[in-house]
Amino acid sequence: MTEHVEWGEPDVPAVPVQTAAVTPADAADAARLVAFGLQPKLQPARDQEYAELLRRYREDPAFARLADAVATGLGLVVLEVSPRAGMAVTAAEDSVFAVRMGDYARRTSADSGDRFLHGLAHLAVAAMAFPRPEDLADDGYIGRVSVNGVDAFVRQACRRLEERADEHGENTDPATDAPGLEAAWRIWARRSSTGATKDARRLAGSTTGIIGKAVAFLTDSGFLQRTGDDGGGTYRTTARYQLQVRDMAGSAAMAELLELGIVPVTDGTASLLPAEDTEDLELAADAGLPFHS
Repeated sequence: MTEHVEWGEPDVPAVPVQTAAVTPADAADAARLVAFGLQPKLQPARDQEYAELLRRYREDPAFARLADAVATGLGLVVLEVSPRAGMAVTAAEDSVFAVRMGDYARRTSADSGDRFLHGLAHLAVAAMAFPRPEDLADDGYIGRVSVNGVDAFVRQACRRLEERADEHGENTDPATDAPGLEAAWRIWARRSSTGATKDARRLAGSTTGIIGKAVAFLTDSGFLQRTGDDGGGTYRTTARYQLQVRDMAGSAAMAELLELGIVPVTDGTASLLPAEDTEDLELAADAGLPFHS
């Protein structure tokens, strides 16, 4: 009696795919690229090493994964890697590089109650710089803002919010730590636009002083570029700031501000009545990454 045995393909041990080992030099280059990304004012076109590492990132997937891993390990989120923006990163909430609004407010004001005003100033600058979704989607779009224009915009928003509160019978003062724009508009509306000092400079605690601190911070962070002194200081956006605003565009507060329908969409010239007293503000230097609450 003959047994019939079915023969299949012989078992062949899997051959591991050979991949190039990561060398210490590769890790150093990846970390160097992330370090360049943490220097927001540095332009790739003006630094040959930076431009070469960006080219390697785009052409070498293994190197790109390594650089992304280095960034992730530092608590950074890579927004874009391109010649226009360089290696644009933002800090995750648990990153050592995270800058929190509370810390920022303490550095710019002795009054912790001003935290809302500093946050609203940053929100208003972003809303005025990129008022439409298509502005954020267009890589070639450049937003322009001025200190006095932002203050006029926020005060107009305050009037709109006051009207809305009156219509709903909600004309009562909210607690200063309550969430949302409704908690901030009365504080802003009651604050002087410029204040007064003996040398006629704006007070740091005035609303234009607060906005001045915000745009100084954004300029030192590589998000804005100062273009002139008109309107208390005029600024244009950078590619890196556009990426940051894209990242925050879904926030409820920004959506609420834009839904008020008062953001001017222009060719960059002023379209809102500026506040009085347009003397330039002596801005304090600062640096850092976007805020976390």
